Amino acid sequence: MSYGDSDTVEKILRDLGDTWAVVGLSGNQGRAAYGVAAVLQRYGKRIVPVHPKAETVHGEKGYASLAEIPFPVDVVDVFVNSELAGPVADEAVGIGASAVWFQLGVIDEAAYHRVRDAGLEMVMDRCPAIEIPRLR
Repeated sequence: MSYGDSDTVEKILRDLGDTWAVVGLSGNQGRAAYGVAAVLQRYGKRIVPVHPKAETVHGEKGYASLAEIPFPVDVVDVFVNSELAGPVADEAVGIGASAVWFQLGVIDEAAYHRVRDAGLEMVMDRCPAIEIPRLR
């Protein structure tokens, strides 16, 4: 089963807003989230680091949770283990995000269906840093 066809990927990247909360993003340059966030920034997205350490990353203030972000978030990009991703997806729905994006290898079918049933767009097991250059 496909969890985010090309039309959904394009809609999220082009149309659903430019503020991306990146859950799991810290200052650790060796982690995939660090590089993906940099790519999103290069393509004009505002990244918001979400990590228990609440570190400033790529010049953006970090927050310990989605609920602590004091402004609207358009897309929640999830870089946590699949076992932890469902509650993050539910929190994304709760804060009024427009879309949830589970990174490569992050899969939770039940969370996917909950997010879609709540009316949000969702992509799972794909990477925006791979997809966004294809749009140009």
